[in-house]
Amino acid sequence: MNRLFISVVIISLIGGLSCKKKNEDPEKKDKSINLFSIEDDKELGIQVSQQIESDPVTYPILDSAQYPDAYEHLNRIKNTILNSGKVKYAEEFKWQTKIIHNDSTLNAFATPGGYIYVYTGIIKFLDSEDQFAGVMGHEIAHAARRHSTDQLTKQYGIATLLQILVGKDENLIAEVTSSLLSLSFSRSDESEADEYSVIYLYPTEYDARGAARFFEKISGSSSTPTFLSTHPDPDNRVEEINNKWMELGGKVGGTFESRYQDFQNSLP
Repeated sequence: MNRLFISVVIISLIGGLSCKKKNEDPEKKDKSINLFSIEDDKELGIQVSQQIESDPVTYPILDSAQYPDAYEHLNRIKNTILNSGKVKYAEEFKWQTKIIHNDSTLNAFATPGGYIYVYTGIIKFLDSEDQFAGVMGHEIAHAARRHSTDQLTKQYGIATLLQILVGKDENLIAEVTSSLLSLSFSRSDESEADEYSVIYLYPTEYDARGAARFFEKISGSSSTPTFLSTHPDPDNRVEEINNKWMELGGKVGGTFESRYQDFQNSLP
């Protein structure tokens, strides 16, 4: 396993300031401290994807060669969002997407570096492509806003992460990598991912309220996705998403129900 190259700005740490990204998105300043570099995000993403794909019992990933139409739909939606001009690291991160065959799981998740996994359960549960694009935008935001490595910095602390940098502790690196698979985001991270889903979708063909439509649908469902684990009130999230949409101008986009049905029909 390759050693992580963690970038630490000592002056910023001493001063209690952020050592996170330069040239921050104009929509929102980032005040968090993240000791991981962009290269660390990429390396962590590779390591986590290798762990996931080495466990086909837990993560039965559909073969893209066997289901080319499904992956064509998935990648078309992903690329539409990435080409919005609003996604930070759209060119730097991998943005690899995989479909996990599990119809009973309403979930999707992203790792550092832009590795995104979507369950067949959530694809089949939704009604339109804008809803799914809203979910994809939410997950892309988690990666682009580097929420995973933010949480790792908080979870392990500066001293432990410096130990990785100085001591080259391979066991600790493995522990950090494994913890990403069970990492929970904070309420503020979830709210920010909702907000950026709107920002990403607004310049595209999609209705930028797709994530709100997703939350409206699950609010009446007996199944509770992981999306609600740390921010359990979908009504608040719908209101915040709609407010952001109005702030951007309230442009009504497409929902593409028929095209989305083709996506669903391409799955096993």
